Amino acid sequence: ILIVSDAWEPQINGVVRTYQHIIPHLEALGHEVKVIGPKHFLNTSMPGYDEIRLALLPYYRLKGMIKKYKPDAIHIAVEGPLGWSARRYCKLKSIPFTTSYHTHFPDYTAKRVKFAPEWARHRGVEFVKRFHEPAASVMVATDSVEKELRSFGFENSFRRLSRGVNPDIFKPKDIDIFADLPKPVMLYVGRVAVEKNLEAFLKLKKKGTKIIVGQGPDKDNLKKKYPEAHFVGTKNSDDLADHYSSADVFVFPSKTDTFGIVIIEALACGTPVAAYPVTGPIDILNEADFGALSDDLNQAIDEALALKSDQKERATRVQELYNWPQVAHDFLHYLIEIDDELKKRFGEPDNDPLDFLEDVELINEQ
Repeated sequence: ILIVSDAWEPQINGVVRTYQHIIPHLEALGHEVKVIGPKHFLNTSMPGYDEIRLALLPYYRLKGMIKKYKPDAIHIAVEGPLGWSARRYCKLKSIPFTTSYHTHFPDYTAKRVKFAPEWARHRGVEFVKRFHEPAASVMVATDSVEKELRSFGFENSFRRLSRGVNPDIFKPKDIDIFADLPKPVMLYVGRVAVEKNLEAFLKLKKKGTKIIVGQGPDKDNLKKKYPEAHFVGTKNSDDLADHYSSADVFVFPSKTDTFGIVIIEALACGTPVAAYPVTGPIDILNEADFGALSDDLNQAIDEALALKSDQKERATRVQELYNWPQVAHDFLHYLIEIDDELKKRFGEPDNDPLDFLEDVELINEQ
């Protein structure tokens, strides 16, 4: 299995974590998995986002890597330079491939192009439509994401690929690492970037303590602007679970996510969630004791804090609904196997003796 992803280690985000969890379960079933990411190429940082790397002119080298690996199935995870390059190769060779829609690219674009957000969003919609159009199927996390893509004019076949939690790590704990801080403790976990709408949470005038876990390009600015909030950096594994378990409510202010793994991790630790009624939260917080949804985030937080349901019951239900072995099984089932006749095309010579110029052609296509 070959996964081509512009989002890959050492990045920390929902895309990377999804495949980090899926791959071990695929390997346990006897499958070999290779991930091709930006670190295999000359790369540069994304403007304004140093931790995100973008491969530079990757097509020629990527094509050679695919031909050498001769995969049985190809999955393209992200609509970046590597994704477009893998898509182009598969199209030229008539090789079937699947894709995933992990990120609301149009909304992210609109957040960053502040002088013309509606224009940027429209162009973003056309961009993702064109990217996914030739895919045999598109994997999406929730019903609401599929519904939104249909509204964009997508005519693809969709497959539902949910997410999971590790119950050995994310579970209720009798712990309070915030015992010395004013209550209630309101926790956020995720990237500290404009598309996460974090300021909608930070600017709320509420009693208690706001804890921000994560890194990102907006961290220094927000830390100066909201000195009363505690910015504690990146946390992982048991340390992260301790933060979830010790919080009184988990706040998810993003309006641009397609799922939100951090939501189910918080719930698996027994902590209720407050969020806007948008893709991701609206699909997950569909049981009364999971949390609260409202267009008024302040109200959602108050309602989530008022929930009296048992933490262990909440955690047990979430762990039943979201498990990585099932996600990996679904992912495997959705892949399109490349038959023996099509595999011969990996060994075919390319028609263009100047095929290194295909990188330039690819830029023109995008």
